[in-house]
Amino acid sequence: MMYSDVIKLMEERHSVRKYTARRIDGNIRQTLQECADECNKASLLNIQLCFDEPKAFDTPISHYGSFSNVNNYIALVGKKTKDVYEKCGYYGEKLVFKAQELGLNTCWVALTYSKKKVGCVVGQDESLIAVIALGYGAEQGKPHKCKSLEKVMRVDENAEWFIRGVKAAMLAPTAVNQQKFFLEKQGNAVKATAGLGFYTKLDLGIIKYHFEIAAGKENFVWK
Repeated sequence: MMYSDVIKLMEERHSVRKYTARRIDGNIRQTLQECADECNKASLLNIQLCFDEPKAFDTPISHYGSFSNVNNYIALVGKKTKDVYEKCGYYGEKLVFKAQELGLNTCWVALTYSKKKVGCVVGQDESLIAVIALGYGAEQGKPHKCKSLEKVMRVDENAEWFIRGVKAAMLAPTAVNQQKFFLEKQGNAVKATAGLGFYTKLDLGIIKYHFEIAAGKENFVWK
């Protein structure tokens, strides 16, 4: 995919909390499932797609969070390892990006849903890290505010690929849109650091995915 197409999808994708009753059909379900299977194979996570399942968001806390008609979602499940949050962020965002390509809307959700009612299987050695609401939006959402590039990066010399990656990372969803991350270029190595706060390690995986697909994996290595 061309860089311009990547950025266009990122710019068009916003968090959506209100959905229509339109079902996700078979072809799109299959494509999302194939993407989830690829993610699980690469990450050893246990990501599960939950279709036509409204119970997890049919709670007072969900309505307080302004969610409505959430009948589909992605459950991010993984073994209790040190990097499980970052991996869920990275591969969860890969699925978000695929959903956007397919004409669907999404919203990352960490708290305002019922874990007890989620329609997925969580093993004894696993944790449900977060879910991603999924469906056809009743609205398209709004862009989030962004910090200046200088506040989230340090570069040793100008490199077009690095700036492309940082700009893409700025378009990534983060907890309460706080953008608590920092990217530093050192030669052909890039160091990504999570800030302090809840779910910043999840955010780190999300921004790493955005950075990679815009900067190009062939141009750098993660430090």
